[in-house]
Amino acid sequence: MKISAQVKSSEGSHEVYLKTNNNAHSIDIAPKANGFGSSANGGELLFLALATCYCNDIYREAARRNIRVRNVQVEVSGEFGEVPGSRAENVTYKAIVEAEASEAAILDLMRHTDTVAEIQNTLRQATPVRLESTKAISVAAD
Repeated sequence: MKISAQVKSSEGSHEVYLKTNNNAHSIDIAPKANGFGSSANGGELLFLALATCYCNDIYREAARRNIRVRNVQVEVSGEFGEVPGSRAENVTYKAIVEAEASEAAILDLMRHTDTVAEIQNTLRQATPVRLESTKAISVAAD
């Protein structure tokens, strides 16, 4: 599975494009009030990725166990230092799952899902990230 995310940002505009294999779509994230950049910061989006991954994987893993899930709620929280470049610390998440199964079966599903959630495992294994290329375009001031 090949995944990509693209941001196009200019004054008053912030566009987000996502793609998994051949499935492309966009999501709406408003620009900052001052017009430059995203109104959502990277930490919020990182935590959203964790919450979304766990939520989606609950449904995937439940289907494999023939469990019908009715509702999933996931809340991720953590902290970033004030110094630019600080990494996230104390990242935790809570989940509530309502399903047509025994409480023990649901709890087992939830614990199992935590072990196979790809975004959680990516962070737990400290996957390297590298800047692959850059291009600078100089323009004359107005």
